Amino acid sequence: MITIIDYGAGNLSSVDKAFRKLGRETTITSDPSVVESAAIIVLPGVGAAGDAMKSLHGLGLIEPIKESITRGVPFFGICLGMQVLLTETEESGGQRCLGVVPGFVRLLSPELKVPHIGWNQVHQQVRHPLFEGIPDKANFYFVHSYYPDPGDQNAVAGTTEYGAVFCSAIAQDNILATQFHPEKSGNWGLRLLRNFLRFADARK
Repeated sequence: MITIIDYGAGNLSSVDKAFRKLGRETTITSDPSVVESAAIIVLPGVGAAGDAMKSLHGLGLIEPIKESITRGVPFFGICLGMQVLLTETEESGGQRCLGVVPGFVRLLSPELKVPHIGWNQVHQQVRHPLFEGIPDKANFYFVHSYYPDPGDQNAVAGTTEYGAVFCSAIAQDNILATQFHPEKSGNWGLRLLRNFLRFADARK
């Protein structure tokens, strides 16, 4: 069972459909007790970090998420769900986040067209099960104005160039996350989600 967290900032239906297309059962929840007992957790998200953190606090989801990650539960963050994993973001006037991946979330250069919307290449920085069967520089779909900047570069699994090179995928122990939307990225996106599930199943 895949637990998809609903905190009012999600692209939930398309994420749910993608996992169901891969033949997996899902539950969409904002119940902390369900998150606490989850075997696999997915945190999607679109919108502003300040609103997202306020919602996570209000729903009592902060500690269940952090405790699950600490216990080693396989965790996948998508877009905003990736950004809130870091320590702090420049968005919303500066906002403390979950802090499970040390680093900061920064605004894309104002010299660029922001948000960054559309297909772009992901350059694989490490050999990881997340990318099994996916060619280097495969295209994935992006919609974002901010990007993660992990403090530990060993956590950077993939990078993308948009004016400058930024981190577009993170792999840190049981945490995997992408700035792009695999659920909107066609066959390569589905392959990446399938790879995440294999990674998660192998950790049970």
